[in-house]
Amino acid sequence: MKKSIKRSPLFYVGDKYKLMNQLVGFFPKKVNAFFEPFVGGGTVFLNISAKKYFLNDVNKNLIAIHNLLIKSAQNPIAFLRAIEKVTQKYKLSRSYKEDIVPSSLKEKWKKTYFARFNKEGYEKLRACVNNERENDPLILYILLIYGFNRMLRFNGWGKFNLPVGNVDFNKNVVSALNAYFEFVENKHIELTAKDFRSFFSNKRFSRDDFVYLDPPYLIASSEYNKLWDRTTESDLLKLIDTLHLEGVRFALSNVTHYNGHTNDLLLDWMGKYKVHNIKSNYINYHDNGKKRIKEVLITNY
Repeated sequence: MKKSIKRSPLFYVGDKYKLMNQLVGFFPKKVNAFFEPFVGGGTVFLNISAKKYFLNDVNKNLIAIHNLLIKSAQNPIAFLRAIEKVTQKYKLSRSYKEDIVPSSLKEKWKKTYFARFNKEGYEKLRACVNNERENDPLILYILLIYGFNRMLRFNGWGKFNLPVGNVDFNKNVVSALNAYFEFVENKHIELTAKDFRSFFSNKRFSRDDFVYLDPPYLIASSEYNKLWDRTTESDLLKLIDTLHLEGVRFALSNVTHYNGHTNDLLLDWMGKYKVHNIKSNYINYHDNGKKRIKEVLITNY
C-alpha cells in the first residue's frame, strides 16, 4: 500500500511530488534533524518525520512565502480570508468557493478559459507588486498560484514578469494548504535564504540527522537551472564528501543523462556511494518533446 504523500501548496517548478512514493522508500525511518538546502516548494520536508527542520533556499521570495505559510498555520481561516479579499478585488477565479467564469467563455475557450478569464486581473495584480518597493509574500503566493508553470520569475530590473497561467485557485490548492498548515503547526522549523555553501558553514550535526539535496540540475535547461554551473556542482559534491566524512547521512537527487547531455562530474563522483535509479517525470517546459533522462538518488547509507 502506497504511503499518503503530502503535496506542497506552492506546486512549484521542480516539485518532487510525483516521485515521492519512490524517494521515501530510500529515506531513513528515524530522523533527528532534517536539513534541506534546496527546499523549493517544500514537498520533501512535508513527507519527512523529524524532530527539527532546517530549510533553506537561495530564493528569498520563496522563503518569505514559506515563512508566511508557517505563521498562517496558527490561523488558516484568516489566511484564506486574505486570499479571498485579493482574488475578489482583482476578479480572479476561485473555484474552491464559487464558479465565476461565464459559461460563454468556457464554451468558446474550452481548454484555456481560466487564462482568458484571469489575464486582466492577474496583470493588474502583477503591476501592483512591481510598483511596490518590497514584495508582499501573500501577493507573490497568489501570483505563483495563478502564474504560468507556477514559478517565481523576475527580470533584470527586479520586476515580476511571469504571464498568467491556465490555472485556478481550486480545491486542490486549498487541500494542499490545509495539509501544510496541519503539518508545520507546532514543529521546530528554521528557514534561511542563503547560498548552500553558507547554509552549511555553521551547521553542527548529531546522530540520526539527515540531509536531502535536490540542487538545480547541471545538464538540464530549465529556468531554475540558469545560475548553476560546473563550479557550483563541484563545490556541492565536495561539500557532500565532507558530510560523509563527518558521518552524516545524505541523499542527493540528480540526473546523470538528459537529452544527449551527460553529467560527467556526477558520474565520476558517485561511484563511491549507493546509486538508486528513479523513474523520472522531469519536464522541461521549453521543450515538450520526448525526454531521454536518467534520474538517480545517491545515498551513503
